[in-house]
Formats: sequence, structure tokens, C-alpha cells
Amino acid sequence: MSDQQLQHLVRMINQISATNLHHGDEATAAEVVAGHMRKFWARSMKQMIVEYADTDGTELLPVSRQAVERLKK
Repeated sequence: MSDQQLQHLVRMINQISATNLHHGDEATAAEVVAGHMRKFWARSMKQMIVEYADTDGTELLPVSRQAVERLKK
């Protein structure tokens, strides 16, 4: 995937995270976001966002970062 595709994934996960903050706390929102990614994101998309979080991740919101960590479990 290209840098443009990675930026698109970062925007997507951050939007999903921001939308799900109404669930109460960040941990709950992160679990909802991780569930969404498990269900709807292709393996390549998940792999790319995990690699990004492990190597840089500066553009990820805190909830997004937590959701990516939950994907690793």
C-alpha cells in the first residue's frame, strides 16, 4: 500500500474513533473501534495500520492507538 493509502487508513480509524467516543470512556470506544476493524477491514488494512502504529503512529488519536493495540491480542 502506498503512503496515500496509509493516510486514508489513518483518517478512517481516527474518524471511527471520534464517532465512537459517545460510548463513555476511551477504553470502551477503543473496543468498539477494534471490533469494527476486525469485522470490516481487510487483513492488509489491519496489518498496515498495526505496522504504522508500531513504527510511528503519531497521527493516531489515543482511542485509535488503543484500538490498534487490541487488534494485536
